[in-house]
Amino acid sequence: MTMTMPPSTGCQSYAKGLNMCMSGSTTSCEECLLIHPSCAWCAQEDFGRGRTLTSRCDFIQNLQKRGCDVQFIEYPKSSISILQSRPLSSKGSGWTPYDVVQIMPQQISLSLRPGEQTWFGLQVRQVEDYPVDLYYLMDLSLSMKDDLHTIRNLGTKLAQEMGKLTSNFRLGFGSFVDKNVSPFSYTAPKYHENPCNGYKAFPNCVPTFGFRHILSLTDKVDRFNEEVQKQMVSRNRDAPEGGFDAILQAAVCKSKIGWRKEAYHLLVFATDDVPHLALDGRLGGLVQPHDGQCHLNENNEYSASNKMDYPSLALLGEKLAENNIFLIFAVTKRLYVIYKNFTALIPGTTVEILDQDSKNVIQLIIAAYSNIRSKVELTVWDHPEDLSLSFTATCQDGQPLPGLRKCADLKIGDTVSFNVSVEARSCPPRGTDQTFTIKPVGFKDRLEVTVDYMCDCGCTQTAQTNSSICSSIGTYNCGTCHCEPGYLGAHCECQEGEASSMYLSACREAEGKQICSGRGECSCNQCLCYESEFGKIYGTFCECDDFSCARHKGILCSGHGECHCGECKCHAGYIGDNCNCSTETSSCISDDGQMCSGRGNCVCGRCHCTEPGAFGDTCEKCPTCPDACGTKRECIECRLFNSGRLADNQTCQRLCKDKIITVETLKTEDPGAVLCLYKTDNDCVMKFTYSEHASGQSILTALKEPECASGPDALTVLLAVVGSILLVGVVLLAAWKLVITIHDRREFARFQNARSRARYEMASNPLYKQPVSTHFVETDFNMYGKSYNGGLH
Repeated sequence: MTMTMPPSTGCQSYAKGLNMCMSGSTTSCEECLLIHPSCAWCAQEDFGRGRTLTSRCDFIQNLQKRGCDVQFIEYPKSSISILQSRPLSSKGSGWTPYDVVQIMPQQISLSLRPGEQTWFGLQVRQVEDYPVDLYYLMDLSLSMKDDLHTIRNLGTKLAQEMGKLTSNFRLGFGSFVDKNVSPFSYTAPKYHENPCNGYKAFPNCVPTFGFRHILSLTDKVDRFNEEVQKQMVSRNRDAPEGGFDAILQAAVCKSKIGWRKEAYHLLVFATDDVPHLALDGRLGGLVQPHDGQCHLNENNEYSASNKMDYPSLALLGEKLAENNIFLIFAVTKRLYVIYKNFTALIPGTTVEILDQDSKNVIQLIIAAYSNIRSKVELTVWDHPEDLSLSFTATCQDGQPLPGLRKCADLKIGDTVSFNVSVEARSCPPRGTDQTFTIKPVGFKDRLEVTVDYMCDCGCTQTAQTNSSICSSIGTYNCGTCHCEPGYLGAHCECQEGEASSMYLSACREAEGKQICSGRGECSCNQCLCYESEFGKIYGTFCECDDFSCARHKGILCSGHGECHCGECKCHAGYIGDNCNCSTETSSCISDDGQMCSGRGNCVCGRCHCTEPGAFGDTCEKCPTCPDACGTKRECIECRLFNSGRLADNQTCQRLCKDKIITVETLKTEDPGAVLCLYKTDNDCVMKFTYSEHASGQSILTALKEPECASGPDALTVLLAVVGSILLVGVVLLAAWKLVITIHDRREFARFQNARSRARYEMASNPLYKQPVSTHFVETDFNMYGKSYNGGLH
């Protein structure tokens, strides 16, 4: 299957201004094709006769208008041929290794014209039930003695859990300590057999060793348990371990470890300390760099441990990728940040937190395996220097992501696609064919790409030496004569040194102009341009050169283009007068996949924020934007309460990287903080503030729990009403009593005052005399007098 790209029209705009094809005044078809992919060459013999300025190199439309027949126009186009494209598989186990396909197509051929951009597509799928090889590489230094006890039955338990993910699982085991040289280990004679000699806390251990391969990959998990139970810890001197030596040997010793080509390769690296790196070996006198080869002896021990330096991160990453190995760092919490930084330098590597006694190692491995199977990342091997590649990923949401070559948050069985743009920047030596490989990290599957360059014109195959058209002293090739030394002219009709005034007018660009622009000599009706120490001078009238173009920081065309007659011809991926503006947009993609977070434009590979208040590398920071609170709300919901649209843990961790501080009481005095609040599903109110730290980190300060208004209690309300009524009654009664008391006291005071005045008036009045009353009752007196007197006795 062959795909031919449509004709490029990107340079047609030059027809209105500078005609790039004609500006170089090229003398051969091959030179014309290199100027720009829009340029074509006319090989017609009689093309342009009678004209003062004839250029066979021009746009196709212009050549046809000037009388060039289509059959004589040389205009090669890039094309793609798909050589092998087997369909993607759906399952892994149960198939032969060669039947499982995870990338499509598998082999293509590119025919590239320099400067022309060509694209092709590929698809990748993580198939279900794919075989898995897992090699457990354990630190057996003294500090890991508790962990050794924990993993004694790891094989059986791990096989049971991995059996839920794949029906074809194999397990292997190896261990490491450190180089047995000073200052890394104890080297005195008394420590040779027992480096724990004299150490009261743990008096007995095995001699120090670099790396020891113990069990090759096998599906008999009982063997794993048996071998682990035989192991004993050793002791080294300094804190760092020689784990990177062990990782490299486990990766490159494929036959002894037993890695299968048709399986995922997982290397679990369990340790509780930092590793030694390249150049540390010089402390022990080991100056020879690591050669990246396998050095396991007949006892399956690393024989070059005391001969070569520790491997570098670059060498480690290269060998892991070369052997399709996913490295899982299982480290304690205090080392997480250090090993996390390593993952950025070693593709296909993850890091998980290991408990102090390794009791969570099974959950850790399952989580790491799931993480590995949830993403696809492409790598390019043997990338030719003269080829420019760019990628566009289309992940499970169907949205193209320019500049990205990986997809995450995938489920097993998902298919993702990538568009790859290819451009040849130059022509290699004739007959050179280039090849490169595109493969997903950790996959055995790959896409092989073969490249041949369309730098020759078809008309060169009919070139005529000593042609009569060229006065029999030149080669007629593609419509022009290439004269023998000493001869000049369109048909080699002139000899060097001849001069005539009739020829001089043809060497001036216009009347009154200098002959050959003052930068050449007129010979046989044409200009011979002078040489310059600054570069090449060329053109029909020597009016062009390749050094008078715009510069950036003193570099011609910024180093990203070629100078053609005063104009920079930019390489693919760059634009601008001086080619200093990159068209690469990957650096402008924010974590949520948007260009400049939707708040700006990507200009020259950098975001120019247009939203007021937005800042950051991808305009991701904007406390005052209308949607700032809404965006941060989703992170609060998923991070604190595992709810909302981003509740999926991997999506939440990928998009929400801000620092979140929880408090009991929210303070809003900070003038740089924006107060945000929203109503939850249960009618509560969640409050948080959003601010930017001086370091550039976004900080969210949120309440631990939303504020919820509680409903009134019925008994409380009843008691409150009754109490209020009684209180009001008592207050009114007291007020009434107070008023009556005051009134009575006033009346009593008035009465007392009136009474005292009356007494005074009677006592002081001389006319007043108290009346005296006298009563006489004789009958009664006589009747009772006797009795009365008798009664006195």
